[in-house]
Amino acid sequence: QVQPVESGGGTVQAGDSMRLSCKASGRLFSTYAMGWFRQAPVNDREFVAAIGCLERNTDYADSVKGQFTISRANNKDTVYLEMNKLKHEDTAVYYCTDRPREIGYREWQYNYWGQGTQVTVSS
Repeated sequence: QVQPVESGGGTVQAGDSMRLSCKASGRLFSTYAMGWFRQAPVNDREFVAAIGCLERNTDYADSVKGQFTISRANNKDTVYLEMNKLKHEDTAVYYCTDRPREIGYREWQYNYWGQGTQVTVSS
């Protein structure tokens, strides 16, 4: 299956932590950069975080720096997004996506997209 599959969303209280997972089979996973985007109601989809083929190569939106951590397990074809100290404004549908090798920051730079997983943070 080429389309990434996200999991781990749900409803939490403000200040809680949550980890999202995304399994992306059907490709040589280790050669793909992986990205997380999110879309809140009435907002455009926005970049959250990305990780290159090498796990040390990561980048984040300013709004989540120091709060979210992206990581990958190439032996499991899986990328993770660890979200700490969640706030109400983190409420959104979170999407996982991929592109060859290098990190990208724009939607058009990415290939396959998952269906998304809803994260709701109640205040």
